[in-house]
Amino acid sequence: MKDNRPVNLDLTTIRFPLIAITSIVHRISGVIIFLALPFFLWALADSLASASRFAAVKATLATGFTSVLVYGVLCAVAYHVIAGVKHLLGDLGFGEELSCARIAAKLVLVLSAVVFVLLGIFLWA
Repeated sequence: MKDNRPVNLDLTTIRFPLIAITSIVHRISGVIIFLALPFFLWALADSLASASRFAAVKATLATGFTSVLVYGVLCAVAYHVIAGVKHLLGDLGFGEELSCARIAAKLVLVLSAVVFVLLGIFLWA
């Protein structure tokens, strides 16, 4: 059977709804957490070795570029948790209607932005 439907391979012309964007970013944040996990486990193990190693890890994580990376991973964790709670509530039957799902997606973005700002204040203030 031949399929005569048009195929659009130019992804820049596709406009994703906000619900899809929040779901895609949730997956991306999960990948970021997965990739950062070995580094943070190494830092934890190294910091628990001795007081001098703890001071060295603390100094390394407090440097300019490394602190930005840590901030990025913490933002990914925060977003992943907030969006994960939204997905869990959806699994329980809350927000299954399209209008509720749009509101929930906006709420995820707003709460994430607030947490990102609070994380920045906590890390650099």
